[in-house]
Amino acid sequence: MRFTYRASIAALSTVAVVAGGSLSASAQDLTGDLKIFLDTSNPAPRATMESAIAKFGEMNPDLNIETTIIDREAYKTQIRNFLTANSPDVANWYAANRMKPYVEAGLFEDVSDLWAEPEIAENLASTKGAMTIDGKQWGVPYTYYQWGIYYRKDIFDELGLSEPTNWEEEKANCAKIVESGRACYAIGSKFLWTAGGWFDYLNLRTNGFDFHMDLANGDVSWEDDRVRATFANWRELIDMGGFLENHQSYSWQEALPFMVQGDAASYLIGNFAVAPLREAGLSDDQLDFYQFPAINPDVALAEDAPTDTFHIPSGASNKENAKAFLRFMVSPDIQTQINAGDALGQLPINAKSAVDDDKFLNEGFTMLSSNSPGGVAQFFDRDFPAEMAKVAMEGLQEFMVRPDNLDAILARLEKARGRIYK
Repeated sequence: MRFTYRASIAALSTVAVVAGGSLSASAQDLTGDLKIFLDTSNPAPRATMESAIAKFGEMNPDLNIETTIIDREAYKTQIRNFLTANSPDVANWYAANRMKPYVEAGLFEDVSDLWAEPEIAENLASTKGAMTIDGKQWGVPYTYYQWGIYYRKDIFDELGLSEPTNWEEEKANCAKIVESGRACYAIGSKFLWTAGGWFDYLNLRTNGFDFHMDLANGDVSWEDDRVRATFANWRELIDMGGFLENHQSYSWQEALPFMVQGDAASYLIGNFAVAPLREAGLSDDQLDFYQFPAINPDVALAEDAPTDTFHIPSGASNKENAKAFLRFMVSPDIQTQINAGDALGQLPINAKSAVDDDKFLNEGFTMLSSNSPGGVAQFFDRDFPAEMAKVAMEGLQEFMVRPDNLDAILARLEKARGRIYK
């Protein structure tokens, strides 16, 4: 999908009135073109990005903005091609290891000069590490969000269940849910990464953040007994019939109706799932959230909090316009607006932004700021190198369907580790 935006004088006048004054001179200096590629194809993020881009266009009426929105899964396979040929000026992507291949290939622009500006250096400081490779910064973050277990509170109430705080309670709840004729967990693993989320949490809770990152960095064997312990915990849920049947046939969105219809009681997912669950008819009285419970009491709780990012491709034709857009997208007011509960429904990066008064955002903010002493991971396919993540997630999905294949799966992943990290 592609649209071109050029602000009209009438639109500009409206913005000036709403703002209670005239636009700043600097806001009207940009001319020429700005080409933006995005993967925000789901309805809520698409509308949010289109609205923010429209505001930027209104501030810069002489700037011609062309935006192309690509389906998220297709975007992942196309990004290297469009960064190499006919590059846009801005592209969204992900932090940490997910950006590393494009940095190493020279396809992302060094934007360390932006990070030297006080507004960015001070207000985005918490995420600088995730944007840094070889001492330089290669993009800016615009949102992050919690993962956890979203559940049907009305089903829990019906079955007399409460939010679990440890692994035994989690399994006991699951047994009662299965006994009621429901799956404990909705999941759609057709695109693999949702299985990665389950491994993340089980490994973080079984072995801890440092071990998990050592595995991601290739410093631990997949055949290590501690990794096997993670899979043993996972298998307990599989063997009791805890997961949605035929989940490998569904995307994460296609698995949502099972939770909406009450055929599954919960979903381990990111906060981006809240908007479509609400849109499908679940009220906040029916939907609730809890932190993935402790498994090993000696392991500090760590969380997944993926960070989404904007980058300037090295082949961009309009890099100064692109930098202006990046500054705009990380500014306090825009961060507050795009991450609000009726927009992305996520958490702002800018320290001067406000967290929207939304039930799930507030729970996520409290969890990440006050109850994740073990550390914050990005996500399986962001923390692991891309090639290893792909091979591993294929194995994780296979394990969920055929857990008896574990030995062969781990041997295959260990062989891949020896090849990829050499």
